[in-house]
Amino acid sequence: MELIALSLILAAIVVWAAISTRAAIISTPIFFVTVGALLGGGMHLIRGDPEAHQIKIVAEVTLVWVLFADASRVRISDLRADHSRYVRLLAVGLPLAIAFGAVTGFALLDISPWYALLLGAALAPTDAALGSAVMSDRRVPQRVRQTLNVESGLNDGIATPVVIVALAGIAADAGLAGHPGLEGSLLALLIGAWLGVGIGAGGGLLLRQASRRGWSSEEFAGPAVLALSLLAYVCAVLLGANGFVAAFVGGFAFGISAGRGGEKEVYYVEQTCGLSSMVCWLLFGALAVPTMMTSLSWQVVVYAILSLTVIRILSVAICLLRSGTDWRTTAFIGWFGPRGLASVVFALIALDELRDVPGPLQAVVATIGFTVLLSVVAHGLSAHPLAGRYGASRDASEHRTSEPEPVVRRLVSKP
Repeated sequence: MELIALSLILAAIVVWAAISTRAAIISTPIFFVTVGALLGGGMHLIRGDPEAHQIKIVAEVTLVWVLFADASRVRISDLRADHSRYVRLLAVGLPLAIAFGAVTGFALLDISPWYALLLGAALAPTDAALGSAVMSDRRVPQRVRQTLNVESGLNDGIATPVVIVALAGIAADAGLAGHPGLEGSLLALLIGAWLGVGIGAGGGLLLRQASRRGWSSEEFAGPAVLALSLLAYVCAVLLGANGFVAAFVGGFAFGISAGRGGEKEVYYVEQTCGLSSMVCWLLFGALAVPTMMTSLSWQVVVYAILSLTVIRILSVAICLLRSGTDWRTTAFIGWFGPRGLASVVFALIALDELRDVPGPLQAVVATIGFTVLLSVVAHGLSAHPLAGRYGASRDASEHRTSEPEPVVRRLVSKP
């Protein structure tokens, strides 16, 4: 049974690689969540506990690679043209989304403030892969695609500390033994950031100098950066620090120290992350979706709809006020804020760390999971038609087809 399931999973990856361009109307997450649901809930070939530690490890490693690769791609010089919009979305829009999400969860789900903060922070990050048709459709102005790309690449790393603080607050209120508490978690974030700087910058400089002197072989550069991202995470965990912050900051430091020469090595990390992301989405469909559907309530459904519409769009609209952005662009950016892999990993971390804490954890996790599932379907199916409509509404002068395509991470399939 296990070999049959494994063979079907591998076959699904090969099939998607063969049809991804032809099947551009759907996204990679839609395909693999559907396959997972068929293999798990339909054929019962994949069985297990969605809270299992092994699944959490796969999801965490994937998120580490995502955080490292996204951060390492950021170039300050490339962001100067639209720095005001990026700052608005990340420094104003993201905190607003967390706050609106927390207040809505507190009022609608009748949960404590710490659980509400966990819910708001876990569902604030966006994932470009769920709207891949937008990122690859050249009818959409390049500035808008780049804005969505930069936002999704950075907001999960920025939201991570808020999730950690919320978990610490819940554990402190419950008197959970062995948990570092709020002050300990803040210290872990700081230590993780410093470790990320040291390991990322040190590894980048080492590989850069080795390449200049001809000491290293190009065929091993990609695996070295893949290992470097995990090294930052593992060292942080060994020292009791936050591994995700270490990976995120480490990616920044590596990108600066390695220079342009490090981009091809990061591409190897992105390709590996792409494979593991497919597996994560398939496991989400096979294990989490059937379990989650039994825990649904009208409050969960309403919250998910509000999270993807009012909470996200209102946050974007407020942060872009007086920025010169027209209402069509504001609405377009606001809608294409899909929830994805980061939210799933945050839910798994909460299940693992708070498994002994009585309270509404299952309801919060079910809300996160259903919101992600709804986002997979809604954003995946609407990306292609809405990108076409929005692109057609723009003046031809706004299209800059000669500009380079933004680098889109997390399994974006280009038609």
